[in-house]
Amino acid sequence: MEAFMYRRHPQWTEAKRLATNGSIGELRAVQTFFSYFNDDPENIRNMADIGGGALMDIGCYGISLARFLFDAEPVRVCGLMDMAPDFGTDHLFSAILDFETGQASFTCSTQLDPFQRVNILGTKGRVEIEIPFNAPSDRPCRLFFQKDGEIETREFPVCDQYAIQGDLMAKAILEDAPVPTPPSDALRNMLALEALVQSAEEGIWAAPAAG
Repeated sequence: MEAFMYRRHPQWTEAKRLATNGSIGELRAVQTFFSYFNDDPENIRNMADIGGGALMDIGCYGISLARFLFDAEPVRVCGLMDMAPDFGTDHLFSAILDFETGQASFTCSTQLDPFQRVNILGTKGRVEIEIPFNAPSDRPCRLFFQKDGEIETREFPVCDQYAIQGDLMAKAILEDAPVPTPPSDALRNMLALEALVQSAEEGIWAAPAAG
């Protein structure tokens, strides 16, 4: 099971519901920003030879949530990468993922002011998630639902998304049932990520390999 803990948080259960049940009309665009600042040369995120960099560390979330919301794979992707000269890792990466019914875009960075936000836009409404990934376990989370010019705030009780993830994994083991995020999903996420690297390096639109 891939440990994309954010998918297990109730705020994402609600976001998925709103994005797919017609509440925001037809889903057309997903925009994500995720950043933090880390310039420690001893940190794994800044080590190029063992997979450091923004895309591998946090850009994977932008890919994962777009696939999760569209319930599809991107047909082509475009990436733009800025390398940290002192580490040889990508410290700034932006991307566009083209789905058959809409588009997703994200920017991630390991050397920008810490910030994260997701906007989900449809033909009749919008959903904004205030703390989409590092959901705190000591205070409620908020989701904003906009429709017909009105914005409604929906608050979710305190919970631990890592504990929820662990419980679901244990339940799958005990019941000999499929895990919520299986290896096949992890593979498809990685294929999209690799296509983004190809796009950034070659300056082209790239199609993820079949998986």
